[in-house]
Amino acid sequence: MKIAVTSQNSTTVTDHAGQCRKFWIFETEYAAVVEKHLVELPLRQRLKDALPHPLDDVNVLITGGMASALRYHLKQRGIQAVSTLESDPERAVAAWLNGTLDEMPPLNHIVQSSH
Repeated sequence: MKIAVTSQNSTTVTDHAGQCRKFWIFETEYAAVVEKHLVELPLRQRLKDALPHPLDDVNVLITGGMASALRYHLKQRGIQAVSTLESDPERAVAAWLNGTLDEMPPLNHIVQSSH
């Protein structure tokens, strides 16, 4: 299983998943991490971009925050999206793997008209 974690600063779990370009990828076997590497998307590429995408083979995305529309978009691509307050990528993955990660609901963005 592959788990991606948003980490724009390469250190902590960051929010704004739809704008994030850096992701830690954790490859796991039997609830243990066997490999970890950083993926950086090209300058103009984002999670919601068309297929194929460098994160297409991940099973789970852990982030500090995302809109409900992005969560739906990821679900359509077979990626389970999880928002959390945990700031350490390795602790977030370990907690998700053992079923103890505290999850937050997705953010709802409200579009306001300008008239």
